[in-house]
Amino acid sequence: MREFEGRKLLILGGNAETVPLVKIANDWGIKTIVASAGKTDPAKKHAWKAYDYEGLDVEAVIGIGRDEAVDGVLVGVADILVPMYQRVCEALGLPCYATRQIVDVFSYKDVFKAVCEEYGVHGVPQFRLDREMKREDLDRIVYPVMVKPVDNGGGVGMTLAYQEEDLRRGVATALKASHSGRFIVERYMQCDDMGMYYTFKDGYCSASCIYDRYTTDRQPGLSRVCLGGTYPSRHLDAYFERMHPQMLRLFEKIGIRNGVLMLSGFYEKGEFYVYDTGFRLQGEAPHLIMKAIHGFDQREMLIRFALTGSEGDMDLAARDDARLRGKWAATLWFLLKAGRIGRITGLDRLGEDPRVVAGMQRLGEGDEVLPQWIGNEKQVLARLHLVCDSRAELSGTLKHYMKSVRVLDAEGKNMLLEGFDVDRALEGYGKNG
Repeated sequence: MREFEGRKLLILGGNAETVPLVKIANDWGIKTIVASAGKTDPAKKHAWKAYDYEGLDVEAVIGIGRDEAVDGVLVGVADILVPMYQRVCEALGLPCYATRQIVDVFSYKDVFKAVCEEYGVHGVPQFRLDREMKREDLDRIVYPVMVKPVDNGGGVGMTLAYQEEDLRRGVATALKASHSGRFIVERYMQCDDMGMYYTFKDGYCSASCIYDRYTTDRQPGLSRVCLGGTYPSRHLDAYFERMHPQMLRLFEKIGIRNGVLMLSGFYEKGEFYVYDTGFRLQGEAPHLIMKAIHGFDQREMLIRFALTGSEGDMDLAARDDARLRGKWAATLWFLLKAGRIGRITGLDRLGEDPRVVAGMQRLGEGDEVLPQWIGNEKQVLARLHLVCDSRAELSGTLKHYMKSVRVLDAEGKNMLLEGFDVDRALEGYGKNG
């Protein structure tokens, strides 16, 4: 793949999840330029050139693009950078899969929720509250609730509140993490969690993955970080019947033609409730499972689009399949407690297992997991992506890695949080929820 050799691609964001995107572009002979606010971000180490900017300084990034005469711009794995991506592309006159209207809908949780309701898609029940914290509004809140910034993801700035004292602290945390100074207060949902992952190509929309997600409840007062997911969802049939048609109408109305979109939702007593979205590649990387089963790579599609305005000639309708062609798949996350990593075992021979189609380790021996990372995706040690031929094989593979991977601190104490219940996760298929 050398047709783009020598072209310059500006990639926004430099976290560990963006590294594979940079590497693919490098392999194509593209001159990658990574710009991010983190001076030591991992993706910068792999780029042809790297630039720092402060905060969310859009004008600085536009200046980088002009000075380097870049041929394309692409956002990495970071929700907060999608609005910047759209503005930079617009200023430089380069292809962008997100219009201003699309950005407004998918980058702000309160706007997204309002738009969803117009199309019969429910958001999580919400309580009225603003920064004035009026007494009458506080008295109407039924605990527990989740307090969230409207424009951040990965658990950043989120707090689980069981009483008013928690709520007030959560509001302060959310406002600090919100670039627009807005937050929402939602009912704390205790039901099935799901992911819905869409691919768009030239106006055609495909529901690529519908899967079940499992989160930890062992970190009181904090956002529930993902422990993994199993594919396809036990609620797949119900989703296609009750929610997918409404989502298609919404996507068409706001004009999505290209790109990838993640929706997170809950399923409770026959109803779906959407609670989060991201119009970009995801850290949990469902695209790696899709690549292993279907043979196409969303990262390659997005790189091509950034440089040409087209995702290529691949027939998405023929290649994509939410039922995974009869395969069973999973992502398995390993979450760490705060402390310094002393020893890691069980992740060194993944390449020898054909069931592990991809694996990404974010942290290593000697790294410190900071207390402020707990409750968001920064506490993730690694993610494994598994593809198996049967549900029984998937169950055994998940249990094997949950048992074999170990992380100890310098004193020999366990740093890993307990994983999800595999037997419970894989029961109930074919019951439509």
